[in-house]
Amino acid sequence: MSRRPTANLTESDPPATAELDTIKSLLPYLWPKGQFEMRARVVVALACLVMAKAASVYVPVLYKEAVDLISGDKFDFTVLLWIVVAYGMTRLGQQAFAQLREFFFARVAQRAIRAVAIKTFRHLHRLSLRFHLDRQTGGLTRVIERGTKAIEFLLNFMLFNILPTLFEIFLVCGVLWWMFDFRYAIATFGTIFSYIAFTMLVTEWRLKIRRRMNTMDNRANTRAVDSLLNYETVKYFGNEMHEEERYDRSMRSYEDAAVKSRTSLSLVNVGQGGIIAAGLMVVMALAGGDIASGKATVGDFVMVNTYLIQLYMPLNFLGFVYREIKQSLTDMQQMFLLLDEEQEIEDAVDAKDLVVEKGAVRFENVKFGYSAERGILKGISFDVPAGKTVALVGPSGAGKSTISRLLFRFYDIDDGAILIDGQDIRSVTQASLRRAIGIVPQDTVLFNDTIYYNIAYGRPGASTAEIEEAARLARIHDFIISLPDGYESTVGERGLKLSGGEKQRVAIARTLLKQPKIFLFDEATSALDSQTEKAIQTSLSEVSQDYTTLVIAHRLSTVVDAHEIIVLREGEIAERGNHDALLSQDGIYAAMWRQQMREQERQRTRKRTRKRKWRRTRARTRARTRARTRKRKR
Repeated sequence: MSRRPTANLTESDPPATAELDTIKSLLPYLWPKGQFEMRARVVVALACLVMAKAASVYVPVLYKEAVDLISGDKFDFTVLLWIVVAYGMTRLGQQAFAQLREFFFARVAQRAIRAVAIKTFRHLHRLSLRFHLDRQTGGLTRVIERGTKAIEFLLNFMLFNILPTLFEIFLVCGVLWWMFDFRYAIATFGTIFSYIAFTMLVTEWRLKIRRRMNTMDNRANTRAVDSLLNYETVKYFGNEMHEEERYDRSMRSYEDAAVKSRTSLSLVNVGQGGIIAAGLMVVMALAGGDIASGKATVGDFVMVNTYLIQLYMPLNFLGFVYREIKQSLTDMQQMFLLLDEEQEIEDAVDAKDLVVEKGAVRFENVKFGYSAERGILKGISFDVPAGKTVALVGPSGAGKSTISRLLFRFYDIDDGAILIDGQDIRSVTQASLRRAIGIVPQDTVLFNDTIYYNIAYGRPGASTAEIEEAARLARIHDFIISLPDGYESTVGERGLKLSGGEKQRVAIARTLLKQPKIFLFDEATSALDSQTEKAIQTSLSEVSQDYTTLVIAHRLSTVVDAHEIIVLREGEIAERGNHDALLSQDGIYAAMWRQQMREQERQRTRKRTRKRKWRRTRARTRARTRARTRKRKR
């Protein structure tokens, strides 16, 4: 079984080849196969881009013609008027083509963002439980969020800002060389090359600070999410200040990195300003010298200045854009690393849907460990006959919950086989396997939505009548309709608005609605009081009658009617048999039973004691009240 280490998603220093690979990974989403409309939009958008830049380069030429006409000896207002009209229309065309470019490409960009986000989201659901247990949800969601934003930024600035600007620079250099000589082109190109080189070198240094900021941001966000998700635990132990200090330490590190990033920006701005000023002086001096020698006109001088201003204005933001593009590439790389994460559990190439006729479950010499050093199950073999109930009991860490995860194929076993109606679960599709099994887990997690939605989640598309019937079987329908909003009542984050017992009953209703062929109850009534537990146990027995049922239990009183009880200890089967047979063996099960009976008796004794104290207190209160009443009457 492959258990390769997962990639680091919070810190990275990607080389240039990795950045190029990231861009290559994005390109198929911008030129999607089989989508003629998207490809046509890309072509039209690029055509609009070329037209916009051509108009941009032609505007200073018209400006030159107007200046030469005005400053010359043969001034003709009609000709000037035509030049002014052409100048205005060209500028309008420049803006119009730029907006048309946005109009046609907007759908392409958003479709690419959507496709990448959906693919990443789908892939995360396909990754193994091991991957998600090793991860913290807050950090993962931030990676996806930053990755999708990075794509949008990269498309907006690199595709329609940096590349068009470079294209315009080459056009301008060509025009200057053609209209004047190579000196203007070399001066312009040299200035821009120096500007870009300086910006890249300094920004590379600043990016290390930025990555440090990202790491601290991830850490602070993860700690905040983890703390708020475990709100009750924080309150139980009164650790609010401890959580605040942990969060503040991360934010303090983020603050230091952010200050360094902000102050170092001054160095970039000063250096860029110096390079631009030097370039302007050189080109203007060349133009002035040519005017003095009669090789150029006033209009030529104005045109050169206009070109330079026109080029340098977008370059003023190159430092910011380059830094953000580099950061966007880093963020995108983190997201694409998720897509590169290998699926530990995959369907076989020839996998078929599981066909459940009777629902018999068989574990054959199953061995499993979460790591090579941590063996959990050491050759477990047992059967859950079709239509029968088998219970798994034992101390914590014996491997009971691991068996449920293996049955759902959240992990692949190291050795042996798990069969359902004779079909190895590794040879069938995961979707059909999980469709056939319904589980009520001990730790019930609900979506932050309505009660109706959470029950309907068991079988989306079920009718309202079916959902209400499932709620009745789970003994929660009466509670739901007593709420002001009934089934439309929201349950809050992770179901915090409901009690533990209410959440458990919603989970039971959800599983009953699924109508599985095999039932798995993992401490399904652990959060319920005794009276409700008995009622739901009766319902579960009725619903699962004639169905294959595997029960993982801590309370032995809930499994006394099981056809077979398997006692696990340290990953091995220590005892097996029905309730009476295990008691007669006077082994582990019998000792656990006596201990739980003593505990239940102590609880009943404490309850009777509290009830007697309450009755005595009430009697004394009534006696004092009667005495005061007689005294007032006298």
